[in-house]
Amino acid sequence: MNPYGANTHPGTHLVAETLGISEVSTLNITYRPDEPLYRSAMRVIGAAHALDEVHNRVTDAAKDALRLLEPVGRGELGGARVSYALLRTAVPKLGDLLDQQGRAYGQLVESIADYRRLLPAPDSAHRSTKKVPGLDKKPTSDRDDDWAVAGQRRRVALEAVEAGGVRFRRTAIGDDPYVSREKPQRQDPAIWPQTVQRLVAEGLLRQDTSEGVYQPGQLLSLTPQGEAALRDARATTTRVSAALGRSTTPTDSGALADSAAVPVARTSPTSSRSR
Repeated sequence: MNPYGANTHPGTHLVAETLGISEVSTLNITYRPDEPLYRSAMRVIGAAHALDEVHNRVTDAAKDALRLLEPVGRGELGGARVSYALLRTAVPKLGDLLDQQGRAYGQLVESIADYRRLLPAPDSAHRSTKKVPGLDKKPTSDRDDDWAVAGQRRRVALEAVEAGGVRFRRTAIGDDPYVSREKPQRQDPAIWPQTVQRLVAEGLLRQDTSEGVYQPGQLLSLTPQGEAALRDARATTTRVSAALGRSTTPTDSGALADSAAVPVARTSPTSSRSR
């Protein structure tokens, strides 16, 4: 559950939703200060709070402008001249703040993208250094978004959707797509929104368009084709794991024991001298 309100804290809300965390200020605590991920996490935290701060200033400026227009809305022409005069100052100020908000949002999106690029791949801890023919091999389609389903991204998305509570959403500022989980965990692998869009286009995922894409987001579910694709992916992983196990089988310990039991012939000093 995201503890940050999208309308009050859009920066921290976006970070929590995109990275699946509940406390943005703790994003850096698992890294050492000399690590690139620590510095990247600090940039994310700073950019999130910067966007929240300028958003609050935009909100206050907009409220001031609306308050100045209230007499005009009520038809009180006597106060209209004063309101118009003040608005000449208030409106440009609001415009400048909106420009700042747009720049702050762009910096936050960029910092999040940089942080995600530094994260290790979901399966890096279990990946073997030996290559097995056919591993992660998929038919090429020459599409510009083939990267979205490369490696384990397809299976990660399908498994997450199977678990439930995954929604496709868009940010209120910038209208950028992202994916949220109902109960995010820090160790959950990232799901790229482009991966979801690709799987929806391929008919593997169903997107509930009857719900709002901003709030609460459109719930995702597996289609029959998606269920079959997930079964195939799991079966392939099982076969690959078995192949890896066979390729890394150590030399028969019995043979080693037998060879160790054979006495080593030693050359006597006498025979050595006789040569």
